[in-house]
Amino acid sequence: MAGVADAGVLETGAGKVRLLKWPQYPDDWSPANDLRIPVWEATHQLIRVLKQHGESAAGNLIAQMPERSDAIRQLAYRLYTLCERKGWAEDARAYNELIGAWSAILVASLEIGHKGEQFSLDQFGE
Repeated sequence: MAGVADAGVLETGAGKVRLLKWPQYPDDWSPANDLRIPVWEATHQLIRVLKQHGESAAGNLIAQMPERSDAIRQLAYRLYTLCERKGWAEDARAYNELIGAWSAILVASLEIGHKGEQFSLDQFGE
């Protein structure tokens, strides 16, 4: 009988443990409702949101957890590299899409405002 572990990043059953991938994460996840947010989970939730709802929605998610953005980006790069080396093209594609959309996601997160704080991009210009 398979079950999802307490942290939400593992599946166990039949004496095996495996990490969940982005399609297996719940649609109703929110950083505001999660006391522990592993970088693995945040990365895969971000991929799920990007693929299902686009860059603006992914930016909204990053705006709710800006302190994790660098770690998420670094993990995506590392996982992409690993998947490429192992020949796991489908997994590599998901990480590459996140990396490719990263700038647009960050712009969207800044337009939304981190953790509900509203500010404009022109504050960073001059």
